[in-house]
Amino acid sequence: MHDPNDIPVEVRPDRTLRVKIIDACGLACSFCHNEGTPVATDNAGRPADRFTGTPGRSGRVSIYLRTNGADFLPARIPADADFALALAAMRGSLPTDEVHFTGGEPTLHPDLPGLIRVARRLGLTVGLTSNGENGAAVLPAAAEAGLDRINLSVFGTTPAELAAVQAPRLASPKLAGRKLAALDATIEAAASHGVKVSANIVVPDRDHVERVLRVIERYGRAVVVRMLVSLNDGGTSLDAIRAVVDHLGAVPVRRVITAGASDQRVQYRLADGRTLYAKSIRPARLPETCADCRFNNPDDCQEGYYGVRMYRAVDGPFMVGVCIQRMDLCLPLGEFVMSRRCREVAVFRDEETERLTRLHATSTVTDPQHG
Repeated sequence: MHDPNDIPVEVRPDRTLRVKIIDACGLACSFCHNEGTPVATDNAGRPADRFTGTPGRSGRVSIYLRTNGADFLPARIPADADFALALAAMRGSLPTDEVHFTGGEPTLHPDLPGLIRVARRLGLTVGLTSNGENGAAVLPAAAEAGLDRINLSVFGTTPAELAAVQAPRLASPKLAGRKLAALDATIEAAASHGVKVSANIVVPDRDHVERVLRVIERYGRAVVVRMLVSLNDGGTSLDAIRAVVDHLGAVPVRRVITAGASDQRVQYRLADGRTLYAKSIRPARLPETCADCRFNNPDDCQEGYYGVRMYRAVDGPFMVGVCIQRMDLCLPLGEFVMSRRCREVAVFRDEETERLTRLHATSTVTDPQHG
């Protein structure tokens, strides 16, 4: 077995802003964190102290809602001047090269191309995370507007595998079959319109190894597959990822660390030349904000400091957060850009980049938009 630690290290400064553009989604995955926010359709009209942490009519729920202190509902963000000003304010307070749209399901947004154009006019690269359910319909226009990449969440290769991770209301193999067909159409549309594609698959434990191997076989010839550690399963998830790597005889090529955030990944080369990634969480913490947090221990802090997220509150301002497990840390945009926390993030990014580059003396510092 090759040692994934004995490989070149690439340091990429964190310059990405994640933006939750819509809450609606056509799936109801049991492990969804929904960017830390309550499901809007199930909580409309409820006061914050009554937001439900159990699935409502939609079947959807944020896995962290019961403990994360969320006190606002997420609104759909329109492609308007307010959004442009919000992005400009964030870019002006924190160096930002890329905006990454999340949800819910971003391809269900009625004006996804408009949002992309707003970001591109500000000089930002645009990516998004999607389950692929509506990609074929919107990707041609999104690509024309300037979409650079799409990260597709893949749950399996059969309707039964997809249905197994859905809430009962959506656990229909027939419906799951239609969703998988839509995913295939999305991959084809992205490839034909020049949008870079990766397929993300969460690996909870060794019971899922065969499922992951099937995904790699089915999709790995068309897109780059990235195995993701399960936030809920920690060590068992990492053990399962190692089992997949060993089974495939994958050779580690490089380790990529995002300086100033908890994201890290190892790039592997398969025997036939294909690329496979294993993405995991590095124990990154903001030095002040995270210091006294009740989750700041190896067991409870599941995502670490992953980066900055922006939301729009229903009938309220844009909100900026630094942790989906601590939504009580969210601040209105105007308050955030003037805050000590914003300065803390900026300093942390720079110091991490310098420290990690020194630590890995033969490493390279890479523009996060490339490579």
